[in-house]
Amino acid sequence: MARTPGKKIWGRKRQVLVDTQGFLLAVGVHAANLVDRVGARLLWRSLVGRFPRLSHVFADRAYTGPLLDWIKTALGWDTEIVPTSENDSHQEWVLIAGVPVKRPKPKGGFQVQRHRWKVERTLGWLIRYRRLARDYEGLPSSSEAFIQVASIRLFLTHLTPFRSLAT
Repeated sequence: MARTPGKKIWGRKRQVLVDTQGFLLAVGVHAANLVDRVGARLLWRSLVGRFPRLSHVFADRAYTGPLLDWIKTALGWDTEIVPTSENDSHQEWVLIAGVPVKRPKPKGGFQVQRHRWKVERTLGWLIRYRRLARDYEGLPSSSEAFIQVASIRLFLTHLTPFRSLAT
C-alpha cells in the first residue's frame, strides 16, 4: 500500500469495469498513489481479447490523454468521456441586454453524471458487504478476490426472482 498524495492516510484504489446494468466485468486494486490512467492501463491490459462484443466504454475525465489512443489500438473500444452535468438545476436565467441567457451557477457537492451513476451504484452495492467496507486485506489480489465474490453474490441475488418470506 502506498500513501495517497496530499493526505496522511494509506490506501488503495479500486478500478472497476461494469456493464450497463452495473454488474462487474473486471476489477483491479492498486496503491492509491497511482494515477487513474496508470491504474486503468494495468487493469485493461489483462482484458485484451476477453470481451469481443464490447465496443463502447464510458469513462470519466480522469481517463483522458494517451490512454484513449491506447484503449482504441490495444482493445478496439471507442471511449466516450462523460461530461460534467449541465442540468437546469445548476443554471440560472439572467437578462443581458433584454435577452434571457442561461448562465451556470457554481456547483457544490456531489453531482450525478450521465452513466457515471452506474459505477457508483455498483461500488455502493459492494460496500454493503462488511469485508469490503474497510480495506482489511494485506494483498491487492485478496481485495480483488473478495470484490469478485461479492459481485457474484450480487449477480445471483439479481438473477433470482423475488420471494416473499411468507411462502
